[in-house]
Formats: sequence, structure tokens, C-alpha cells
Amino acid sequence: MQQETAENTGRFYIDEDNDTKAELDYRVKDNTLLILHTEVDESLGGKGIGKQLVSAAVDFARKNSFIINATCPFAKKVLDRTKEFADVYKAEKN
Repeated sequence: MQQETAENTGRFYIDEDNDTKAELDYRVKDNTLLILHTEVDESLGGKGIGKQLVSAAVDFARKNSFIINATCPFAKKVLDRTKEFADVYKAEKN
């Protein structure tokens, strides 16, 4: 897994043969890492790659003292269901 950052945006991604097969896009603002989008190619489906991308974002947030929020439905579901991520995840209350 690799990471790219540019100013306040970035992504975690997996490339195979110079083709992006999985990625998680994020933006950082005011010490909050906002997960915008997660996508995994069908060829990697069912292997837990999406959760690995979210986990990489959580590790990055911890190292940088960020709080995580997510507009991506998949990332929100993973964050809501994984108690180990609660230290950095700011779940929105309805």
C-alpha cells in the first residue's frame, strides 16, 4: 500500500502494473482527516482491501493526532463497526 499527499489532500492506494486497483481519498482540515471516497477493483473484491485502506487512514490519523470523519458510506460503516478505531473516529450523531 502506498500513500500520496499534496497540501491538504491525499490518498492511500494499491497499484498493480501501473494501474490503481484500490484507493481511499481524504482531505485534512483543522486536525480532521475526512475520508471522502473508497474504491476497490472487482479483481481485489472480498479480500478485505477496503478495510485495510481505512485502517491505513486510522494509523495515519493516530500518528498525526487527527480525528477522523467520513462522508464515504463504506468507510463510515467500517469505522462504526470497528471499536479499535473509536479513539480517532468522530461519529456523527443523528
